[in-house]
Amino acid sequence: MTRRTRHALLTLVVSLLVALAMPREVLAIDSNFAASAQIDYHFVPTAKDGNARAGAFDGFTLELSGKVAIDFSDRLSANLKVCYGCHGFETDMAYFDYRLADEIGFRLGRFSPSFGSFNIRHDPANHRLSDKPLPYDMGRMLRLRGWNMGVLPSPFPDNGLEVGGKLALGERSSIDYAAYAVSGFKGSARALDFDFVQSRDGNAYYVDNNGRPTVGGRLALNVALSRSSEATLGASLMRGTYDPANDYSYTIVGGDLGFRLYRTNLRFEYLVRRQEFDTSDAKLLKYDVVANGDFVVKHGGYAELETPVAPQVDLIARVDGLLHVGNVLATPLGAPAPVDGELSGRSFVVRYTLGSAVSLERNLRVKASGELWHFSDRDAAGSNLAVGLHLAAVGTF
Repeated sequence: MTRRTRHALLTLVVSLLVALAMPREVLAIDSNFAASAQIDYHFVPTAKDGNARAGAFDGFTLELSGKVAIDFSDRLSANLKVCYGCHGFETDMAYFDYRLADEIGFRLGRFSPSFGSFNIRHDPANHRLSDKPLPYDMGRMLRLRGWNMGVLPSPFPDNGLEVGGKLALGERSSIDYAAYAVSGFKGSARALDFDFVQSRDGNAYYVDNNGRPTVGGRLALNVALSRSSEATLGASLMRGTYDPANDYSYTIVGGDLGFRLYRTNLRFEYLVRRQEFDTSDAKLLKYDVVANGDFVVKHGGYAELETPVAPQVDLIARVDGLLHVGNVLATPLGAPAPVDGELSGRSFVVRYTLGSAVSLERNLRVKASGELWHFSDRDAAGSNLAVGLHLAAVGTF
């Protein structure tokens, strides 16, 4: 067990013991512990010998999270969440909420800043498919190395401050707002792309690499259409620099639209990230810098329908994709050599997913899904199609 793993487990255990050991007169108004775990088997029959490990996380993967929430008063609360996944142990939350009123509150510590609609339900116990939508993908997409994950991998915990609240617009509608300053994503000196290992590696310290915060915010309009239906329209923005010298900036914008009718949900979301990169060493890049510029743009979007077909069975259909426009690295970050199906100056991937989630018990669900992938760039075998299969069990406790 590594030092980082021991530290994460010790933090969670000590927090639980402190909450339970508090005397009644000091104990919070309310405190609770919640956890979830998902074990997923990912099989790619179209990969050579059925082994997709060179370009994705296949086989068995585990996602585990445990959260302690304590309300000290009507205004002050605290949350601590530790998660475990493909990245190892991670402090997903460690923050205080100080709420003056419904209209304004402050969040201080480590948290995922408000961006988009999916991040609210990124925990595998809160969404019905095994994998996240491609704009928010964090490891299970095929050809992972070439794409360097999605537009904004979720969750994206960070250190900082957020101000937000809810503004009522009559009895049937309201606006949620949030504005924040956080450390932001990281990259090396003479950066060529985001380095997500730096952002998530606790052994390298959870500190900013350039001393200049990333800023952003979100606005969402919520409308109750009837007693059993509602709609949400949101817009998000994030902007900052990601290299130590603050020379290269990135901007991420997103829009989302969601409808709910009884237990049926229809969701749309689109993200775009524009980022600058270092061009001083042309040998590291695949294409001519003059013709392609010093920035790249990555688009990502999804449409998803989730509806019950029986009392304990939900059907889920999703179409999602990514588009990369601009120069690419000759060798992707983290890859020892050029990867299979590497990107071109304009590359896209579209994935079609059909799945189901079956509730066996109140706290236990089984997920199954099939995926058809279509890539613009062919692999070494000349194919631009792939199939992925998922079988998972997820529970809460």
